[in-house]
Amino acid sequence: MSKDKDVKKTKSVPKAAKAAPIDIGIKTDQRHAIADGLSRLLADEYTLYLKTHNFHWNVTGPMFNSLHLMFMTHYTESALAVDEVAERIRALGFPAPGTYGAFAKLSSIEETDGVPEAMEMVRLLVKGHEACARTARSIFPLADKASDEPTADLLTQRLQVHEKTAWMLRSLLE
Repeated sequence: MSKDKDVKKTKSVPKAAKAAPIDIGIKTDQRHAIADGLSRLLADEYTLYLKTHNFHWNVTGPMFNSLHLMFMTHYTESALAVDEVAERIRALGFPAPGTYGAFAKLSSIEETDGVPEAMEMVRLLVKGHEACARTARSIFPLADKASDEPTADLLTQRLQVHEKTAWMLRSLLE
């Protein structure tokens, strides 16, 4: 047999079909506004995740073990949450921000320079969780107007986590 006969002819691969327009019962401008709000929430969530992970690595003092473990629980939950928020943005048909530069522009949470003492870390994390709660709450009117129940459900879940976590952390400061 010649080499030519051993080589199977391949069919030409058709160009990928363009995706069908999104028709989920929410107008494009409403989806865009919701995605913009969720992008701000994603930036806040990711910034808080990074801050919490940083504090986990760098906490010291008499409450080291308790705070180290608590911060690990918090940043682990946050890591899953950022994925949920980003995937909701994608489901609405828009790209999710995913760079530190984009997050810095969109986030309402300030970065922390240096390594604060343990109770200052707790105070800063309370502020971060409250900021995430405010951002999530600010998106509800957009989701409600568009009858976007999946986004409203996601926002409710994030509010529950952030308000409870802020309360628990705040209790350490009393």
